[in-house]
Formats: sequence, structure tokens, C-alpha cells
Amino acid sequence: MDPQDFLPFLDTALDGMLGIAATLGDDLINERPDLPGANSAYAIVTHCIGVTDWWIGAMVAGHASDRDRDAEFTASGTVAELGAAVDALMVRMRTDLAEMSPAAPIRHPEYLPEGSPARTWNQSKALIHTLEELAQHHGQLELTRDVLVAGQA
Repeated sequence: MDPQDFLPFLDTALDGMLGIAATLGDDLINERPDLPGANSAYAIVTHCIGVTDWWIGAMVAGHASDRDRDAEFTASGTVAELGAAVDALMVRMRTDLAEMSPAAPIRHPEYLPEGSPARTWNQSKALIHTLEELAQHHGQLELTRDVLVAGQA
């Protein structure tokens, strides 16, 4: 697996999420659907940035991480701020993926809970998991948009 082959999939997922954010606009991006445990679109995309930085930045490229996962779900801001954060992430990912050794073990397994099967993953599995998470959250974001837009009608 050439790690650079992963970039178009990462771009597509995040561009799609930013498109949804733009559709919602600053008026709705921080609103939470009236559903138990629902998150705002801003929080979902912020979480996806955190997921990507965690799995590729820390587990693949080996950067230290002080990720505050809980704070991702309370984040708020504008569509432009979210776009800037995704742009910065993509710059980092191009560099971080160049550091990848697909068959090598993930770096920083100690960041994961004791007993987590991911502690034994190789770096390719970390990339696959990143895409899995982005796909799940992209779908969640589509539903969030649909509920919020329907509530405005």
C-alpha cells in the first residue's frame, strides 16, 4: 500500500463534510438536533479532525498527542474556522503519510487503553480505521444536516 494513495479518500471524506457544513451555514452549524446525545455538525467535524490527527498523526507518524476527545464534542465556531482547521489537517496529513511504514506497528500504542486490540495493529490498519471512522461520521453528519434543515422548514 502506498500511503499517498490514501490522500484522495481522506480529501473526499473531509470535503464532503465541509460541503455539509457550508450547506448548514453559520446559523445551523453549532445547533444540535433534538435527539438524545446528538452532536452539532461543528462538533462532528472537529471530532473527525481529532480522529485523523490521532490515528495518522500519532499512531502512524509518531507525533506526541495531547488530544482532548471530550472537548471535540463541545467545540463550536464558524464554517470558515472549520474549513481552515481541515485545510491545516490536510497539510499535516500529506507530511505524516510520508512517514508511514505500512507493515510497521503503530507508534504510541501506550496511548490506547490496556487490552485494546488496536495496540497490536500495524500502520495500515490505523489508516483503514481512520477511513472507517470518517465514513461513519460522514453519515452521522448527513443525518444531522437532514434533521436540522427539516426543523427549519
